[in-house]
Amino acid sequence: MENNDSIWQKTSQNDRKFRTLEQNIETDVCVIGGGITGISTAYYLAKEGKKVVVLEKDSICSKTSGGTTGKITSQHHLFYDYLIHSQNKEFAKKYWKANEEAIENIEKIIEEEKIDCDFTRKSAFVWTKDLAHLHQIKTEVEAVKSLGKKVNFADEIEVLGKIEGAIEFEKQAQFQPVKYVKGLATCILEKGGEIYENTKVVSHEKAENGFIVTAQAEGKNRQIKCQYLVVATRYPIFNVPGFYFLKMYQELEYGIAMKANVDLKGMYVSCEVPTISFRGYEENGEKYVLVVGNGHKTGEKTQNNGFEVLENFAKTYFPDGEIVYRWNVEDCIGLDKIPYIGEYSEVRENMYVATGFKKWGMTSSNVAANLITDKIMGRKSPYEEIFNSTRLEAIKNREEIKNMLKEVGENVIMPRLKGETHKKYCAHLGCEVSWNEVTKTWDCPCHGSRYEKDGHLIEGPSVHDLDGE
Repeated sequence: MENNDSIWQKTSQNDRKFRTLEQNIETDVCVIGGGITGISTAYYLAKEGKKVVVLEKDSICSKTSGGTTGKITSQHHLFYDYLIHSQNKEFAKKYWKANEEAIENIEKIIEEEKIDCDFTRKSAFVWTKDLAHLHQIKTEVEAVKSLGKKVNFADEIEVLGKIEGAIEFEKQAQFQPVKYVKGLATCILEKGGEIYENTKVVSHEKAENGFIVTAQAEGKNRQIKCQYLVVATRYPIFNVPGFYFLKMYQELEYGIAMKANVDLKGMYVSCEVPTISFRGYEENGEKYVLVVGNGHKTGEKTQNNGFEVLENFAKTYFPDGEIVYRWNVEDCIGLDKIPYIGEYSEVRENMYVATGFKKWGMTSSNVAANLITDKIMGRKSPYEEIFNSTRLEAIKNREEIKNMLKEVGENVIMPRLKGETHKKYCAHLGCEVSWNEVTKTWDCPCHGSRYEKDGHLIEGPSVHDLDGE
């Protein structure tokens, strides 16, 4: 799309901008990525007295963090019954507690730093109108209760009216994510940190006392010497070490915002596919409803226009509303559905990663920021084992691994064996990209890099423009 600004980005477009890196520098910690994870991590480290530098390829909060629904919740869809059975009850309880603490942490930051970001406590619901999914809702209710959390079952919710069932988490929250991240950024500067936009990291190397990071800014290479390196780029941009391209895939979702004179008391997401998530928002006296979802694996051919499902839903339940913003957003999903937070690799000391948030990055980002800060400061986090980023369990997901290998074969090996010409190949690992007619982008079906029509890189893991004609 030529104009892909979310409501958050559009209503914050006149906010503070940050300069481009103009010289070689040294710092304690270099954070790559200016989304909510990178900025939150830099904020906590700056509070600890560390000298911190954040490098952002575009502008802060311009990608996934700026396209989210802004729900701050430990209710990560229907997830706890899955965790109990794929891991164990103690694991699931720690996951829930980590995310509940994140809600409290975010509220505390907002109060202490006086960040105006429309933070409001709300209930979060996962709902279904399909009787076939009612069992999943009821099973999740019992699973969450077994962890010691109070939850409610509902058979009617606002706007949708009578439904088959819903699970309600009380005392969750919502906010304006771009305002929050930019508020944190101001705090970082006040605490002596530095933030550079339009500064694209392209490589790193191990040095005697840390790392040397190379970034491109205004056509010139700049070097950043640091003791600690944090990769918070949504999808890790360095293939080796870590090999995260073997453990994750990316999904693309669509979003719309409509002016609608309605006050929603809760936040909602559907159980069934295509997933539809909606919530309310008010800005300068205007009331909006955000509808996000209808996701699919990046680069995958779909049967419908990405926005049509959302627009049909919006027109059905908010018939007097006017659609004013449309955007798309991407996020990473690990093969075992659990985020990777911690060491980038067992063979790379003092290098950290946070990725695979499965579209629940508002709380996961705070969990990651605290966990990584604890590691850098030499403290042990109670949650580091459940988010262990070097775990190999995900690779044991044979079905997903088979699908990923199939895609590599179809999109890398076969086109070249056939000698096909006039193909476009991703600059990450050479997969053939596909054209997305809805977003007007070239999308990689293997690892999710995306490019504009002219081949200019939009988002990674690639760090270069499109390869080949």
